[in-house]
Amino acid sequence: MYTTSMNLGGKELSIETGRMAKQADGACLVRYGDTAVLVTVVASSKCREGVDFFPLSVEYRERAYAAGKFPGGFIKRETRPNDREILSARLIDRPIRPLFQEGVRNEVQIMATVLSTDQLSAPDILGIIGASAALSISDFPFDGPVGAVRMGKIGGNLIVNPSLQEMEESQLDLTIAGTEKAILMVEAGAKNLSEEEMLEAIEEGHRVIKDIVRFQQELVARVGVPKREVVATRIDPEMESKVREMTTEKIAAANLVEGKQARQQAMDKVVDQAMEELAPLFPEQEAEIKICLELVEREIVRNRIINEGLRVDGRKPDEIRPISCEVNVLPRVHGSSLFTRGQTQALAVITLGTSGDEQTLDDIEGRRSKSFMLHYNFPPFSTGEVKPLRGQSRREIGHGMLAERALLPVIPDSDKFPYTIRVVSEILESNGSSSMASVCGGSLAMMSAGVPINAPVAGVAMGLIKEGEKVAILTDISGLEDHLGDMDFKVAGTRDGVTALQMDIKIGGLDHNIMVNALHQAKEARLFILDKMAEVIAKPSSELSPYAPRIITITIPIAKIKDVIGPGGKVIRNIVEVTGVKIDINDDGKVAISSADENAVRQAREMVEYLTAEAEVGKIYTGKVVRVVTFGAFVEILPGKDGLVHISQLAEHRVGQVEDVVKEGDAVMVKVIGIDEQGRISLSRKAALGEKTSKRD
Repeated sequence: MYTTSMNLGGKELSIETGRMAKQADGACLVRYGDTAVLVTVVASSKCREGVDFFPLSVEYRERAYAAGKFPGGFIKRETRPNDREILSARLIDRPIRPLFQEGVRNEVQIMATVLSTDQLSAPDILGIIGASAALSISDFPFDGPVGAVRMGKIGGNLIVNPSLQEMEESQLDLTIAGTEKAILMVEAGAKNLSEEEMLEAIEEGHRVIKDIVRFQQELVARVGVPKREVVATRIDPEMESKVREMTTEKIAAANLVEGKQARQQAMDKVVDQAMEELAPLFPEQEAEIKICLELVEREIVRNRIINEGLRVDGRKPDEIRPISCEVNVLPRVHGSSLFTRGQTQALAVITLGTSGDEQTLDDIEGRRSKSFMLHYNFPPFSTGEVKPLRGQSRREIGHGMLAERALLPVIPDSDKFPYTIRVVSEILESNGSSSMASVCGGSLAMMSAGVPINAPVAGVAMGLIKEGEKVAILTDISGLEDHLGDMDFKVAGTRDGVTALQMDIKIGGLDHNIMVNALHQAKEARLFILDKMAEVIAKPSSELSPYAPRIITITIPIAKIKDVIGPGGKVIRNIVEVTGVKIDINDDGKVAISSADENAVRQAREMVEYLTAEAEVGKIYTGKVVRVVTFGAFVEILPGKDGLVHISQLAEHRVGQVEDVVKEGDAVMVKVIGIDEQGRISLSRKAALGEKTSKRD
């Protein structure tokens, strides 16, 4: 067993190997504070036949025992991964994948298991570091190590690996991963930070990453093993030459065809013809022929961009596709929009609900709820394909979370807008940047629904073509440019700053200057898109949809909650039956009353306020005599609240017996003339009658 450690952000980061999971090709237990993640790597000894991709799979699992908890639900064991686990697995995958040898077809599985959590340090960062360390000490070729860090910002100060509690106050949630030389991955949510502030945080994060990489290099020097020889897929030079000879001109012509579908059909004809002619010459090498065809297409597309400054669809590098915006496109929903950019189209739909509609999250960080959510759907017809529907893919979950993160900073506080907000983005057409279309569509739809967002938000995806020293940064990339390019850099924000970033690199890394230029080019595009959106709707509608619930929020004393609910829920059920409203009561005394009928909401509010009202000195009430005694009568003026009308206060004349004036069950007007320290209420019928006479005179 070997353990090494370093100081990271004021805490000890340690990596242990040689004690656990010794049959894996590489295994590391990474610990930060009392959070511990075991990461293992296993690679098959033989390549997988018949595939034209690198079969890497990354799994991330959180065990409930890590936080001393039982799994929720009826089945008391962990089942399928939740959204957070899927997002964490994607976070580990993205900086690791570009660092494997080109053409490798061995199956590689990385598994990160959270064994312990102090609920202070996020374990996903440890998963990235652990995956890098396990790969680096294993015998499988890997061009690492990779370091990762989370950066926060509180009060103008950058914080390395902030605690979960600090993140609640932070203006920035930035995860950055990279090698000693370059940045590989960025994932960020921010509260309208400027491009300069984002770059500063990324630069500081990379400085920390360099220390983490050197720390892993020391580990590799002590316990690393020689790398095995892996046979990568090799293209037969004769085959490649034949493919180039037969298809170069045809592929170049096909890529000049306008429109995604027409261009794809033209390419399909070239591919089908090439396969028909080449398959007899190179039997059982269909996969290799297709790889050669893609290589030719890749070179043609990239060279045209680099050398001619023209893209597949004829645009210039910084040109945005035509944009169309519509709002209120669906009649009965609470808000909707249709955002179209080129051949990418997102239908965004808003549903407004009460606190009872909030999503409950229960994981190793504890039980909590969220009142804003964005769900992203990517049906196969959006790309003109036929595929089975098998639930939400990892890609859909990741894109939805990115769009949600981009819009979250402009969502109003619950005190200002006490609604649960659900945005659903239905991707109806896709040719690149559908997640950023979801941001634009979601912003438009919320404004159409009357959600008082702080500012409109727009997003754009940036691309990169890098050939030697020649670099082209592309604005608003299409699907083919994403597939054949070197970078997918998504930037979302308002006019004032950035709200979300996501960057993935397919090459060995990205230097600082390219990132600076990409961010500033993205800002120009974002402002252009926001102007287009403002032509349709510039600010939130002043009225909610007539089909959206009306919500009134009031606060009652915690001690009064039982009075509103009543024995067995009898009282609250009666209010609901009489008015038809929906009532949600929180433990802190906040009561949300909702209905599409505003009059019903007001009626229910009056009923709740009556049930929870406190007696006020000087106020006149109409009460019911509940008990008669020799010295007076007890009158109930509020539910569960009665006071004494002394016999001397029953009438303006002298009263011999109480029954001469009032009897049990009588309705009488009384005035509160005093409340003692024990809460006992003194009432006066005489004072109430006198005040009534005075007003009449």
